Amino acid sequence: MAKRKKSSNDETLVDVVEVKLHAQDYFEKHKNAITGIVALLFIVIGGYLVNKYLIQQPKEKNAKLAIFKAEQQFQRDSFALALENPGGGYEGFLDIIENYSGTETANIASLYAGISYLNVGRYDDAVSFLEAYNPSGIFGPIMKYGNLGDAYSELQDFDKAISFYTKATTSSHDALLTPYYLYKLGLLSERLGNKEAATKAYNRIKSEFPNSEEGPKVDKLIAAINQ
Repeated sequence: MAKRKKSSNDETLVDVVEVKLHAQDYFEKHKNAITGIVALLFIVIGGYLVNKYLIQQPKEKNAKLAIFKAEQQFQRDSFALALENPGGGYEGFLDIIENYSGTETANIASLYAGISYLNVGRYDDAVSFLEAYNPSGIFGPIMKYGNLGDAYSELQDFDKAISFYTKATTSSHDALLTPYYLYKLGLLSERLGNKEAATKAYNRIKSEFPNSEEGPKVDKLIAAINQ
């Protein structure tokens, strides 16, 4: 009786059977390790989901409610009250940072706290909280670096002030904030005798932000430098 030729289907079936047997053999040899890895993945993923949906989301919601009064006091320039005792049983920025750590609201509270300390003249504290703030979006980086520039300027550390004003004017772009910090960068550079850097900052205002509040001021400043 003639032998039947193996068809491509037969070869495929043999390959599938061999792969299946090989996989079963591999699993038997490494069953404990594989089971452990799978269990670990479930723990990690489960922990992430629990943290996100059962802990962090309610925590974030509560933080947003808690910061309301402190933001009101901040808008009224009542910076000391905003930091520690905004009234009405609400928490100040310092309590928000401590009690709701890990939330975006606590992160923003660090920026608020840094600016508040800057306004009450506690410049080292301002630096600490501004450094702790993790910026995002268009305004976040400008606000962080610009206020750090102000804090270091008040501390008479002008090299760091120049560095942070430069970061504030290059990290992002905003029609209101960017020319504001370019103006400060120009003034401080001029005060330190760096006429080239001052002229560069003023020229950026002139070319990129001619309609800003600082725009009409720079022609006279540039002319004075070049006298």
